[in-house]
Formats: sequence, C-alpha cells, structure tokens
Amino acid sequence: MKSIEKIQNLIPIGYLFLVIMGILKESVYFYQLKINILKYSTIMDILISPIADLTSNPIVLLSLLLFAICILLILIFVYKYRHNDRVKKTFNIKENELQDNVLKAKLTQTFLLSISIGILSFFLGLGIGGGQKMVRKIKDNKLEYKQKLTFNTGETEAVFLIDSNSSYYFYLTPKNKSIKIAPIGAIKNIELNN
Repeated sequence: MKSIEKIQNLIPIGYLFLVIMGILKESVYFYQLKINILKYSTIMDILISPIADLTSNPIVLLSLLLFAICILLILIFVYKYRHNDRVKKTFNIKENELQDNVLKAKLTQTFLLSISIGILSFFLGLGIGGGQKMVRKIKDNKLEYKQKLTFNTGETEAVFLIDSNSSYYFYLTPKNKSIKIAPIGAIKNIELNN
C-alpha cells in the first residue's frame, strides 16, 4: 500500500519534469531559428508538448522504454549479486549498504537519476539536433515546399511547414528565407502533400 502511495506522489513530479523537458526542447529548437516559442505558445501547448514528442514516433517511445528496462535490469542484477566482490566494487556498494532497505533505497535513487539524465539528454538532443538540421536546411535551401496554405483572403501559397501549435503556423515560402508566423485563424486550410 505504501508503494502505491509513493508512486502516486511521484507521478505529478514526473509529469512536471516531462513538461519542463518539453519546454526546454521547444525553446532550444526554436531559439536556433531565432523564435521565442514561449511568446507563441499557450499553456495547453506547453502541457501537451512532452506527450506529443514521446508519441510522435513509435521508435522514440520504444527506445525510452527499452532504456528504462535496461537500467531496471542492471539494478536488479546488482541487487541479486550484491554480495559479489566485483559487483560491490563496480557499483561502489559499501558493507553498511548491503541491508535490503538501504540498498533498495540507493538503487531506487540510482534508477530515478539515470532515467532523469536519459530523458534530459533525449529532449535536449531532439531540440539541438532538430534545430541544427532545420537551420542547415534553410541555409542550404534544401527545403521541399510540399504544403499549401490557403488564407482566409483566398490567396494560396506553397510553403514548407516548420511546425505548428494550437495558435500559430511557422513556415517558409520559396521566395523568402525568413520564417513567417501566421495565426491559425488567418488560415482557411492547409494541404499536406507527403
């Protein structure tokens, strides 16, 4: 019963951590494009951002789950063979830490720290790598303008859609390397050609 209460207490903290990582990822990504994304985001965009990143590609979600399972298996191995001299030396386990409750607490902290560092690295990597890739594509003019925006005025324009949120579209046009930001209300429809 106490373990369920501990998990219930950790869920909001874990989600808050994910939200902060989502904000960090979006900020780093758009900073490289010279956009302060927080000015253009609603609270809903910020709350959904980490979930959208994790579910955008099944490989991403599976990779993170595999990462967590690997760390968990390593810690189970350490717990099972805690009396082995090589395990004690490798994982810096002292004699006074071999008691069940002390070792479990240490391994739980190690697990949470490892998962936190892994998720931080994942989101920072997505933000930095994605931003650099987009800046390089814009600089080298290697964009494919497959999407078409139709504005409320009836004007249609071929664009490269960088991203969107609940309020704005961020896009480039073939004639201009400057990023344009259009409110969603100004767009009648968008045609995506994949």
